[in-house]
Amino acid sequence: MSVTLPRVHLCIMQPAGYVHALGFLDQARYFRHQFRRMGAEVSLSKNRLRHDAVNFVFGAHLGFDAGLRQRYSCVFVNLEQLGQGGAAVPPDYLKLLGTSAVVDYDAENVPAYTQHVNDVPLFALHYAPYLKPAEAVVPLEERPIDLLFIGSMNARRKAMIDRIEALGHKVCMFNAPLYGPERDAAIVQSKAVLNMHFYESSRFEQARVSTCLSLGTPVISERGERTRPHEAFEDSVSWFKEDDLERFFAEEFKTPAFYAQARAQLQRFSESDPIEAYADVLAFAAGYAGFHQQHRSTEAWAPTRINLGSGKDYKAGWLNIDILDRAEPDLVLDLGVPTEFPVQADTAFGGPLVLAQGQVERIFANNVLEHVPDLPELMGNCLKLLKVGGEFVIEVPYEHAPTAWQDPTHLRALNEKSWLYYTDWFWYLGWFEHRFQVNSFEYLNEGLRSCDRSQASFMRVVLAKVETTPRERTTARMVRPDFALPDDWPLPASGPSASVGQAEPVAEILSAP
Repeated sequence: MSVTLPRVHLCIMQPAGYVHALGFLDQARYFRHQFRRMGAEVSLSKNRLRHDAVNFVFGAHLGFDAGLRQRYSCVFVNLEQLGQGGAAVPPDYLKLLGTSAVVDYDAENVPAYTQHVNDVPLFALHYAPYLKPAEAVVPLEERPIDLLFIGSMNARRKAMIDRIEALGHKVCMFNAPLYGPERDAAIVQSKAVLNMHFYESSRFEQARVSTCLSLGTPVISERGERTRPHEAFEDSVSWFKEDDLERFFAEEFKTPAFYAQARAQLQRFSESDPIEAYADVLAFAAGYAGFHQQHRSTEAWAPTRINLGSGKDYKAGWLNIDILDRAEPDLVLDLGVPTEFPVQADTAFGGPLVLAQGQVERIFANNVLEHVPDLPELMGNCLKLLKVGGEFVIEVPYEHAPTAWQDPTHLRALNEKSWLYYTDWFWYLGWFEHRFQVNSFEYLNEGLRSCDRSQASFMRVVLAKVETTPRERTTARMVRPDFALPDDWPLPASGPSASVGQAEPVAEILSAP
């Protein structure tokens, strides 16, 4: 009997500018490799969930809107050390795991978020054949780096490194965060990678170690009393205990016996393959996704928050609009040209959606307006989309700062007066019933923090959609060539009626006696 595999999407959560989220690339690539071996179609991206797939979410402890689980089939991949002596994760993350479909790399993590420990599939990170260097690597004995340490530093790790270096071995560390192929280039130049526990829980760091071994570099790892590595690592790693550190690095490291043992360890690890565990994980995800997708709403998504732009600025849970397909937005749409609403589309990330006038509560544009050829057209379309009272949050370079012209694609510079046409002089744009008003304005420095005008690199203005007053509409009629009058023909079926517009408070239009 043939089995229909679900489409799989791997989503790495990355807060804006947080480089350490790249640490999940290794695990996501390994998941992709294993699922593709089984014939699944797999995609991978940052912060984006797919409506048409089962989503494996990495790094949800960095921030995840739990409400997204209503529209998206999500399986959360826990890679954090949880429980007593483990990482201090936000309580919301444990709550998220306890109420979601989860897969975990270590059984000892599971009781920290659920009592149903047997319902959480376990996976392992073993040999990754795609990391095997294409060309012959430098023999271990000839590599220029004695020991490479990768990871966060704390006092305990620093003390152990000092003890190793006192024995005459140089321990190298990166002076800036490096991940992926850039980090791997240093790993393959190392005689060995040094692995030490960060948390009291002392769970084995198989994510880091499996990558190094797959690249053909030995790993020397601390082994605490609570360290219980997967069996594939037992005979593939050189172990030492904290109280045996001096003896190991003084008597064993860099000896002919060490190198011979390391080569045997690397060979054994290359034979490890947890494909059965990943088959179980995929079957679990398929079952969950099938149930979820049968019971989720079939109504089109009517987003109330829009982010203009995508790429690095993608906002999970918002409708992300961009004019470039390569930015992987939810919807490719140019609001800088005349647009008929409602817009209806069926998209990979957002699923079926509808975008209508008066639907949106908030629009955000970060460094977008200075690039738009027809800015009045974009502002008009945003005005249409917003509800009355809805806000348009805009961040742009400040005209008198170098940031205003550092990008060659900038078409204009903006200052404090750039909003007058959209607020006070709205009739010049053909607007009549609604306009914008400035709710707030502030200068921002290069770090996007509030500052004085003299230090400003950017501006943040919040515009709100408001109804025009009778006096404002009278002014608009005065300057409009058509007086903004209705056509009056044909007459409505119920007979003629005066067009009196919106009801206004009497105090708004009458003077006191």
